[in-house]
Amino acid sequence: MKQNKYDDPEFFEKYSQMARSIGGLDAAGEWHVLRTMLPSLKDKNVLDLGCGYGWHCRYAREQGARSVLGIDISEKMIERAKSFNEDAAIVYRQAAIEDIAFEPGQFDVAISSLALHYVEDFEGACRKIYDSLTPGGRFVLSMEHPVFTARAAQDWHYDAAGERLHWPVDNYQDEGSRVARFLDADVVKYHRTVATIMNALIRAGFRITEVAEPGPSQDALTQYPDMIDETRRPIFLLLAALK
Repeated sequence: MKQNKYDDPEFFEKYSQMARSIGGLDAAGEWHVLRTMLPSLKDKNVLDLGCGYGWHCRYAREQGARSVLGIDISEKMIERAKSFNEDAAIVYRQAAIEDIAFEPGQFDVAISSLALHYVEDFEGACRKIYDSLTPGGRFVLSMEHPVFTARAAQDWHYDAAGERLHWPVDNYQDEGSRVARFLDADVVKYHRTVATIMNALIRAGFRITEVAEPGPSQDALTQYPDMIDETRRPIFLLLAALK
């Protein structure tokens, strides 16, 4: 199932008001860890899958990448990304991750940020990404943590006074689609266990070199004290892999 909620005008407008849409990478809760997992991007050909506003594409060029290709299923996302810069070394293309087809060894580095939990055939995507990388190429990805996606509700358990008691985890081993509410809309996500995610990368040929489950940085907690509850359970799963 290919899903494109972001071209719905009302959904896109609500997304554009999110902190990470306004503040970019510095407002992304996982960025302080994800950027440390990236290899040197200098003189590299970079692929960004699910590029959104193009934040990672522009970061790659700032780090000296030779070329960057940003892929996103949403026409509105691609339009917004293009509006931010006119760098000829960054090319944006509207396409679903499920439909990507590249030449073998076309890229040195592939990045995907919070997009692959929307893809049903994760292992198939991993194989395509593996084939598109040069020998020694790197794949760095973030996705919603399986502790977060296990229940479609994706919400805390509250007491009678509305206080957050704990984050419930149920049906963890029951992999498959979840219809979650996100920005007041029904969005289909795909829940997989940590083992399934890591084994898909391994079967595709990758060697996993780093795994992270970051909480908010101390700077973020200082700026946004309400984020303290984000330290109580993982929301992101980050992986770095080597071809």
